[in-house]
Amino acid sequence: MWDTGTDSLLWVDVPARTVHRMTVDRVDHSMEVPQAVSSARPRSRGGLVLHLAEGVALFDADGEHRVWLVYWARDGVRGGATAIDRKGRLWASTVREDESGDGWLARVTDDGAAKIALDGLAAACGVGWSPDDARMYFADSATGRVDVLDFDVAAGTATGRRPLCEVGGEPAGLCVDADGCVWVAVRDAAQIRRYTPEGELDRCVELPVRRPTDCCFGGPDLTDLYVTSARDGVSDPGDTDGAVLVVPGIGTGLRTPAFTG
Repeated sequence: MWDTGTDSLLWVDVPARTVHRMTVDRVDHSMEVPQAVSSARPRSRGGLVLHLAEGVALFDADGEHRVWLVYWARDGVRGGATAIDRKGRLWASTVREDESGDGWLARVTDDGAAKIALDGLAAACGVGWSPDDARMYFADSATGRVDVLDFDVAAGTATGRRPLCEVGGEPAGLCVDADGCVWVAVRDAAQIRRYTPEGELDRCVELPVRRPTDCCFGGPDLTDLYVTSARDGVSDPGDTDGAVLVVPGIGTGLRTPAFTG
């Protein structure tokens, strides 16, 4: 995600247990953490909130002090997608290693209270909201589609899950632009695809990596699309597989809030 407070890109290397912060001048700062980490998000009080293998933890600005916010360690379960809504609440999913359909998506508030919003998930991989906060978008790579839910931003509830679009592959991470369109990284398709709020395929962006994993808008005006990719699991990987890419001036994104904890 793009941290507008510091004008930098936050991204993680899951198996390397590393959190990265890349500045606008492409300087990359990294921090090792004790567990596999699926996401890093900024905190309004400074520091980061990390989704680790065993739960959600708060790190101070120096990365030296960790406090568990939610501890839900389960054998065979790892962290999945993470997003922050307009009220600064964290939404975090879990994924079973065997993708047996026993994962969940939970809403986590700054006091550590967690409430399951969706369960029985196989491979939750992306969460986002429409510009007016009336919709939540959700992707599960096992279903091959992006779903939409009615979202109550005041109450922090999501209901009425229904399909938005069939991706025709395995969706990975997603983001939403200022026009309300959903950009989806499609695993092993070497593409980012843009879908309208009606679920129509609007645009395909070809990439020089085979396994894109997530995407977000960033840069000073939020007009550049940043894309992470994976090298693990790619047969005969090329030089760019596993790279972080940027597609300049492709659209306009939405400002992402910080976690209130």
